[in-house]
Amino acid sequence: MSETPQQYTARYVRETIECLNGPYIADGLAQIVAAMVRARAEGRLIFFFGNGGSAATSSHMSQDIGKLTITEGEKRFRTLSLSDPVSLILAWANDKNYAEIFAEQIKSHGSRGDIAIGISGSGNSPNVLRAMEEARKLGMTTVGFIGMGGGKLQALCDIPIVVPSHNMQHIEDLHHIMLHLLAAYLRDERAAA
Repeated sequence: MSETPQQYTARYVRETIECLNGPYIADGLAQIVAAMVRARAEGRLIFFFGNGGSAATSSHMSQDIGKLTITEGEKRFRTLSLSDPVSLILAWANDKNYAEIFAEQIKSHGSRGDIAIGISGSGNSPNVLRAMEEARKLGMTTVGFIGMGGGKLQALCDIPIVVPSHNMQHIEDLHHIMLHLLAAYLRDERAAA
């Protein structure tokens, strides 16, 4: 059955709102806030990484958490998007294999107490899984923004947030909304303190 653009838009918005309902967002973000506030106090790094649209989300959210939350006279969040250094990613992909592009960066820069935030719509991206394995070995806090039931990534995360959808667009929409909520909360609550 064919839909008009107006009908399609109304259905898409309705489905997105349905994905937003439920305690998993507020509960998961509360856990992430606690971990991130602790990481900031201790001067720890927060790593973001993902593929495709999730790579763009990684870059965007690393920038928002790193810049949007700055408060005069306070420690800053130390963030790094592992999806951004193109020449390094291509070197690891060429010299080793694509599944290692984030894991090798975690090995180089990660330490106990840092946070690894993997973003994967399917929860089964091999390079995200490998990075989480390395992060766990180092004693990092592992966070997943996932969809499609959580995939293999869910089991590797201390804090998994699984969007209840199998539609990649809704999953990516929710990842952006949740990460924007996180950045805005960290900015607004810090400014009010």
